[in-house]
Amino acid sequence: MESGPAIFAGAAFALFGGALLLWTTVRTLHREPVVYGVAPGTAVALTSLFGAAFLVLGVWCFARL
Repeated sequence: MESGPAIFAGAAFALFGGALLLWTTVRTLHREPVVYGVAPGTAVALTSLFGAAFLVLGVWCFARL
């Protein structure tokens, strides 16, 4: 019974983290700003860090099944 919420949370975290990393990569490769009003290096570093953290959190949720 407890695996349903874990699957949903794992999927949500993994999809969001993967999408955030993909979006950051595409914006960086096209030399477009990742976040307006923030230094490019800081924006890429923070969005990559949070994207990887969400992806790891999603994998952790799946590992707990």
